[in-house]
Amino acid sequence: MRKLVKLLFAVVLTMGVSCGVNAQSVKVGHVDSASIMEIMPERVKVEQDLQAYAAELQAELQAMGAEYQNKIQDYQANQASMSNLIRQSKEKEIVDLETRISEFQSSADMALQNKQMELISPLIEKVQNAVNAVGKEKGFTYIFDKAAGAVVYIGDNAIDITADVKTKLGL
Repeated sequence: MRKLVKLLFAVVLTMGVSCGVNAQSVKVGHVDSASIMEIMPERVKVEQDLQAYAAELQAELQAMGAEYQNKIQDYQANQASMSNLIRQSKEKEIVDLETRISEFQSSADMALQNKQMELISPLIEKVQNAVNAVGKEKGFTYIFDKAAGAVVYIGDNAIDITADVKTKLGL
């Protein structure tokens, strides 16, 4: 029984020492990329370009809205004097314009998001490159981004257990 207790104590002591060594070799840091991007001088230009693009899209949408209002007013003013065929044609024009406006709105929203990503991607890349450089210089294993809640740097001494987890889950 004493031998078993001594063996158990030796195993626990060995595991504790090896865990302590492993814990010391892992260096974890964090960064707040949002606060960095807020103070980047390029951000002002990105915001200006994005606002200009949004204004272009808004102007086009307003022009389509004005055309729609004119067609509605013309239809309402002349509806009584229109033949059935002309009335149906005007109604179809109005419905088609409503559809075009709705499709344009959806396309404009997507285009604005794409433009934002296009404009902001170089800033994100610049911050990421700086994080990578600091991570390598300072010997970090992991660097977490407080703004994104994601790992943004993985050092050379990090162990990826993704495959093991997939195997455990049967994936």
